[in-house]
Amino acid sequence: MDTVYIVMALVVFLALAFDFINGFHDTANAIATSVSTRALKPRAAILLASTMNFVGALSFTGVAKTIGGSVANPATLQNGEEIVIAALLGAIIWNLITWWFGIPSSSSHALIGGLAGAVISSAGFGAINASGFSDIIKALIFSPFIAFAIGFTLMWILKKVFARANPHQINKNFRTGQILTAAFQAFTHGTNDAQKAMGIITFALVSAGLQDNLDVPLWVKLSAATAMALGTSVGGWKIIKTMGTKIFKIEPVNGFAADLGAASVILTATMINFPVSTTHVITSSILGVGSAKRFSAVKWGMAGRIIVSWLITIPIAMFLSATIFQIIKWLFL
Repeated sequence: MDTVYIVMALVVFLALAFDFINGFHDTANAIATSVSTRALKPRAAILLASTMNFVGALSFTGVAKTIGGSVANPATLQNGEEIVIAALLGAIIWNLITWWFGIPSSSSHALIGGLAGAVISSAGFGAINASGFSDIIKALIFSPFIAFAIGFTLMWILKKVFARANPHQINKNFRTGQILTAAFQAFTHGTNDAQKAMGIITFALVSAGLQDNLDVPLWVKLSAATAMALGTSVGGWKIIKTMGTKIFKIEPVNGFAADLGAASVILTATMINFPVSTTHVITSSILGVGSAKRFSAVKWGMAGRIIVSWLITIPIAMFLSATIFQIIKWLFL
């Protein structure tokens, strides 16, 4: 029993480390547009994002239950804690690599791919819950397209409504509005992304026999929310630069539309208990807004690099986690 608690302590440490890294990796999601348009100063933006991430993380648990039970059934797995350790290590490694190069890849894809890869490495393809896993993949695939469409539509409407208005005054007003949309976006980020660490800890608790259901304990919610908020407070400046300046030149009205569109998609996904990639959703919303502003204004070469990183994240995370599980098995099991 002592060994179980030691292993669980390692699981919790790695899950919170993942949440912390997710926080500074994904800070750019909530504040890139507001910082690039000078609606918020960087320190104020990070403080706002940290606070709203914390509040959002404590508000829902449905996504955590989806993560904890839809990829595989933790109650039927042997070595469930070791599976989670391998999944987290694979996701953390990939997150750090993409952060280092300033690529806004998906922490969600990394974690879900890592969990699937570790489960397959331990128990084979039959241990994967095919229907649950496919539902998660569908949500991850379709949400960016929805965000693109909403971002495009919002920007198109704003262009029509304010076509004859003074551009300077419009941008001044929307710069103020961006403070609200940045807060909304940070809140929705917390509602979805922080729950992924909660779900992976709950998965390990059930697998270890320390819990018989997927309800998220209060201490798990508080620790995950805190780790996410602390990570957010560190900031991810390389990714902020990529999302705020390298896709297209963002003005306050564009940032307002992109933030509002992305946050709406993320909150809807949270309400129906689906994990989505906040990175993909927000980037797609920015691309949609840029396309509505002027298609040629979007730097599609950079957009292409981002999309490639989306496509390769799940298979790379699966490979990393599967390999790490085999190393753990060779050394300790």
